[in-house]
Amino acid sequence: MSEIHMPTINKTMEALRRNNMQAYFCNNSEEACELVRSLMKKGDTVTHGGSVTLAQTGITKLISNGDYNYLDRNAPGLTREQVEEIYLKAFTSDVYLTSANAITENGELYNVDGNSNRVAAILYGPKSVIVIAGYNKIVPDINEAIARVKCEAAPKNTVRLNCDTYCAKTGKCVSLNKEDSLMSDGCRSEQRICCNYVVSSLQRKKDRIKVIIVGEELGY
Repeated sequence: MSEIHMPTINKTMEALRRNNMQAYFCNNSEEACELVRSLMKKGDTVTHGGSVTLAQTGITKLISNGDYNYLDRNAPGLTREQVEEIYLKAFTSDVYLTSANAITENGELYNVDGNSNRVAAILYGPKSVIVIAGYNKIVPDINEAIARVKCEAAPKNTVRLNCDTYCAKTGKCVSLNKEDSLMSDGCRSEQRICCNYVVSSLQRKKDRIKVIIVGEELGY
C-alpha cells in the first residue's frame, strides 16, 4: 500500500481477531508507545526480538526507562553466551515485543528468521506477545508475504546486519531467478537469515498475541 487504506486495515484487524489475536490501530508511533505501555505492568519482565520498528517507534526506549525488568539483548559488553542466555530467558518473560515481516489480510502473521529465537518466542513461552507493525507490512495473502520477504525484508535486513548473501548484493533473493520458486528456496550462504518460516494463524490461547498496526511506514 502506498497510502493508508483504512478498509484494508480494518479487514485485517477483523481477521486477526477471528484468529484469536487482539488487534489495534494507532495513528502514529506516539500512540503506539502509549498503547504498549497500557498493555504492560510495572515490574514485568520484558524483552524483544531484533526489530527496526521497535527502535523507530520509541518502544525500545520505553521499555528501558526503569519501569520494567528489561532483558536487553543489545546491552554493551555482552558476550555471545550472555546474549544466548537472554534468548532463553525470553521464554519465561511476561512480555515479548517484536514486529512482523508481513501481516496478511486473512489475519495471519508471517515471520522468517535466521537465528530463530524471535519466531520461537512468538510461538511459545512468553505470557504476552506484542507485535508492532507499520501499515506497510500488510499484504493480501501468504504468497504476497513470501514475496515481500524475498524482495524487501530480507535484502534490507542483510544489508543492515552486514551479511554476505546474494540478496544483500542484488536486492532480491536468488530463488527468484527460478521459474517456480518455493517459499524456502534461497542462497547457500552461512550468513543466510531465512532459515525458519512461520505462519501464525488461528491461536489456541486467545489474545496472547496482540497486534498493533501503526499508520506509518515502519521497518522492513
